[in-house]
Amino acid sequence: MIFRSSYPPIDVPRVALHDFVLGGAAARGDAPALVEGVTGRVLTYAQLVEQTRRLAAGLARGGIRQGHVVAIWSANSPEYAVVFHAVSRLGAVLTTINPTYTVAETAFQLQDAGARMVVTTSALLEKARAAIASLGVPIEVITIDEVGGVPSLASTMVDADPPAVTIDPDHDVVVLPYSSGTTGLPKGVMLTHRNLVANLLQIDAMESSEIRGLLGVLPFFHIYGMVVIMNHGLLRGAAVVTLARFDLETVLRILQDYPITSAHVVPPVVIAFAKHPMIDHFNLSNLRTLFSGAAPLGSEITTAVEARLKIEVRQGYGMTELSPVTHYTPVGGARAGKVGLLAPSTEMRIVDPVTGADMGEGEAGEVWVRGPQVMKGYLNNPEATARTIDADGWLQTGDVGVVDAEGYLEVVDRLKELIKVKAFQVAPAELEALLLKHPKIADAAVFGVPDDDCGEVPKAVIVMREPLTTDEVMAFVEGHVAHYKRLRYVVFADAIPKSPSGKILRRLLRS
Repeated sequence: MIFRSSYPPIDVPRVALHDFVLGGAAARGDAPALVEGVTGRVLTYAQLVEQTRRLAAGLARGGIRQGHVVAIWSANSPEYAVVFHAVSRLGAVLTTINPTYTVAETAFQLQDAGARMVVTTSALLEKARAAIASLGVPIEVITIDEVGGVPSLASTMVDADPPAVTIDPDHDVVVLPYSSGTTGLPKGVMLTHRNLVANLLQIDAMESSEIRGLLGVLPFFHIYGMVVIMNHGLLRGAAVVTLARFDLETVLRILQDYPITSAHVVPPVVIAFAKHPMIDHFNLSNLRTLFSGAAPLGSEITTAVEARLKIEVRQGYGMTELSPVTHYTPVGGARAGKVGLLAPSTEMRIVDPVTGADMGEGEAGEVWVRGPQVMKGYLNNPEATARTIDADGWLQTGDVGVVDAEGYLEVVDRLKELIKVKAFQVAPAELEALLLKHPKIADAAVFGVPDDDCGEVPKAVIVMREPLTTDEVMAFVEGHVAHYKRLRYVVFADAIPKSPSGKILRRLLRS
C-alpha cells in the first residue's frame, strides 16, 4: 500500500540552488536578509548578493573549481549564507562541519570529503590547523572574521564576476553534510541542487503563513537549520536572526523584539518553553507557532506549551538523507504527538520489518519514503547506499510509524541504532570503536537511554580486560568526541549479548 500526499505535485525547475534561493534577492535591496542576534549587525539582501558574487570570484581565483569540496567549520553567522551560496555558484560542494567537533572528528570529515579548503573562525583556527596537520595534506584555511596573517572572507573577495559554470541540477552535488544514516559511522550525504530545490518547494507549498522573520538558533551545519531556516527564510525574503549558540534569555529577547511568528526549534527547547520560569518575563505576543523537528515530541509537552503560551505547536519529520523534510504540519493543522502530512510529490510505505509486507492505516511498520528529495547516495559508499535505498528508489528511514485516517504520521519507535541527543545524531558504532581502543577494555556496546532534558543520552556496557572505573571510561571518551557524544552512564558486564553473526543485541541490552 502506497500513501500519497494530498497536496498537488510540485514542478521542480532545472535550476541551480543559489539561483533559486537568491533569484529575487537583489530586488529586495536594503531589506534585512540576515541579522546577527547578539550585536544587531545586518546583512541586507543586496549585500548578500554582492558578497556572494565577490566571494565566489575570489575563491575561483584561489583555485576552487567546479566539483571541488570546501568545508565550513563555523557557528551560525550572517556570513554562513554568503559562503554557502558562493560555493554553490561555483558548482563546488560545501561540506558542513559541527563546530563542537574535536580535532580528530574534524580531520575524519575533511579527509573523507576530500576538502581542499576550510572556512572557519578565529575561535576554531588552531583546531582546524591541528586537524589539517594530522592529515599531512595541503588544505587552505580562510577565516570568516579577521585574524592576522590568515586570509579572511573580506580579503578573499574580489570585485569581479565568478567564472560561468554549467550545473546539472539532477546530478551535481551542492552540499555534503554528514550523517550516520540508520547505523554505522558518519557518512557524507550527497544532496544535489535538485534535491534541495525540490524540498524548498515542498516546504513552501505547506507553509502558507507569512514569514517576516525566522529564529536562526538551530545550527546551519545541520540539515534542519540549513534548509528549513536559512535557505527557506532567504527564499521567502525573511530576516533570519542568527545566534552562534543557544541561550534561552537571548532567544526570548529575539522573539520579543523581532516579528517572528513561527520559531523553528527542537524538543529540548519546547520543554524549556513549557517549564522554565524565565518565559513569563518576556512579551511573546508576536509568536503564533513553535515548530519542532529533528526528534519526536510527546503530546504532554505539546499540550503544556499550548496552554501556557496560547500558541500552536507544529511538528515535521525527515532526515538528512531526505533533504530533510518528508512530513510537515500546516498552520492550524497540528495534531498532538504527530509529525504531519506527506509533503507534495512524496510517497510513503509502512513496511513490516520482519515480513516485508505493506501495512495500512493504524498499523505500525518501518517508514519508507520516495520522492525528489531523496539523496543521491552516500559518498564513496555504494554498499551503505544500497542498504538504505532500494532499486525502486524507496529510502528506508529506520523509524517505525503509524498513519491515521487523516494521513498524519506518528513516529512510535526506532529500528535504527542512532541515539538522538538534543536532535544530534550519535552513532553507537563510533563510540564502540573508540572504547575498544582503550587497552583495558575487551568489549563494549553503546545504546541510548531516555533523558528528560536531552531526549536520549549514551550509555555504555563495558567488558573489562583489566580493572578500571566508570570515571576512567568517561574521561577517555570525553577527550575524543564532541560534548553531545559523551557517555552519561557506564555499567560493567561479563559479556555483550550478540547474535550468531556477531551483531550486538541492543534491544536485549535495553531490557
